[in-house]
This record gives sequence, C-alpha cells and structure tokens, in this order.
Amino acid sequence: MALLSKKDTNLITDPLADNNPITIQVLGICSALAITAELKASVVMAISVMFVLAAGNVVISLMRNIIPSKIRIIVQLIVVATLVIMVDQVLKAYAYDLSKTLAVFVGLIITNCIIMGRFEAFALANGPWRSFLDGIGNSLGYGIILVIVGFFRELLGSGTLFGFPVLGDPIEKTGLYATGYENNGFMIIPPAALIVVGIIIWVQRSRNPALIEEN
Repeated sequence: MALLSKKDTNLITDPLADNNPITIQVLGICSALAITAELKASVVMAISVMFVLAAGNVVISLMRNIIPSKIRIIVQLIVVATLVIMVDQVLKAYAYDLSKTLAVFVGLIITNCIIMGRFEAFALANGPWRSFLDGIGNSLGYGIILVIVGFFRELLGSGTLFGFPVLGDPIEKTGLYATGYENNGFMIIPPAALIVVGIIIWVQRSRNPALIEEN
C-alpha cells in the first residue's frame, strides 16, 4: 500500500505551483519582500515557517474537537506564538547573527496569513496526518518562492550566494567584474522583490492559462 494516496500527494504538490500561497493566493508577501535580499535569510525563514506551519497544523488538528468556536482564533494565535518563540530561541542559540537579521520578521510569522489561513481552513476540519501534509505542502510552496527571489536578489544585487562571492571581486575587478559588470543596487531593496515575484507570476500564468483570472 502506498504511503500517500493521490489526495495526500496533492496536498504537497498543489501548493508548489498551481495553488502557490504567494503567487496564486497572494499571501505572505511581506516576508517575500523584506528578507529575501540574502539567500541564507530566505532559506532560514522558509525552514522556520515549515516547522511552525506543519507542527501548528498538527496541534490545531488534534485540538479541533475541544476548541470552542468563539475563541478558536485566540487558541490558534497561542499555538503559533509558542512555536515561533521556539524557533526564535533556536536561532539565537545556534545562529545568533542571523537571528538579529531576522528578529523582527521571525516574530511576524505569528501573523503570517498563510499559517492562520491553513489553521482555519484546513487543520480545524481534518485529521493530524493530512494537516501535517498540508502544512508541509504550503510551507514548501512559500519557501520555494522565497529561495528563488533570494537567489536572484543576492546574485544580481551583491554578486554573492550565501555570502560567498560567485561573480568575482568587485573591488579588485576580477571574474565577471573584469568585463565591466557592476552589481545592481536596486536588487537589494524591497521593491526589487516585488518585481521578481511579478515575473514568477507571469511565468506561471504563461505556462498555465487556467490560472489567468477573467475580468
């Protein structure tokens, strides 16, 4: 017997493209704009959201039959806030410099529309296993966009990836810089992320016309 049924597999694969939380549902845009100037920060944020969303979905699913409907939002906020605090403490313990860079944005995971939306729309109505898969799928879809945006912003804006120079030395004029290439400073400011996300959305809709909304 297969570990995952077709419906379970779709919970993971659909958010990667045709139902991506950022490019299709237009959720979680703030972090996509704010922290993707560096690829390392993008990867860490993606992993953090994956942990919070997958674990949070399971917790909410396990509690779904005992949570009074009038206070369900409060309960959801408590669950996600607890998980975010755990993430923040781990980052401070093992990646302190990066935790300072992401400090404000890790805290904002609490109000991430993707997380609260999946709690409300899926975890409250499904079992723990399917809720876990839903959390993994949506966080992967979110993370893929962050990594793509972070890759191009850091490469074109700073000439580095994960902080390591890959295009040469811009001061010594080695590598690609020897040909007259210069880093594009516009790529390291938030509006550039919006442009990259816009290009990704255009590519998605070009490949799949069914995603194009009719006026």
